[in-house]
Amino acid sequence: MFKSVLMIEKALTSADVEFVTTLHGDDQVAFHVLLQPRGDQADRLLRAIDDIALGELDEAAREGGTPEGDAAREPARQALDVSIRALRAVGSEADGRLVEDHPLDALKALVEETGADEVIVLTDPHYVEEFFHRDWASRARHKVGVPVLKLFSHSKA
Repeated sequence: MFKSVLMIEKALTSADVEFVTTLHGDDQVAFHVLLQPRGDQADRLLRAIDDIALGELDEAAREGGTPEGDAAREPARQALDVSIRALRAVGSEADGRLVEDHPLDALKALVEETGADEVIVLTDPHYVEEFFHRDWASRARHKVGVPVLKLFSHSKA
């Protein structure tokens, strides 16, 4: 069975589930999902800049009202549970956990723990981080020792 670590930042949509579960054709894939709860003030600024770059001014204005830190933990747990159930509903093996500390350290540890064959980073576009190669996928390529595939989420969750 092919093992894939799937790093996400929000609940998977049905389009996302179909996308990641069909990447390997008819091969069975076990997904180990990592979800990063919302971050700190610097993350909020970068998200707002990304929203503006995408022309989503309303989203940029709402960034201040989005739960972060401890307040984001329960919504993140719910998003993780929804994502795992969705993967299982289409016949994939799936488990997951929230990132408690640094996301790339958690990613590396999970790859080693599970013997993963690949990492899939599925996020919305993050233009500022991507431009400077500070996004999860760019940094993970130098850290995890397996192929890293970067995909963009198909729609808003």
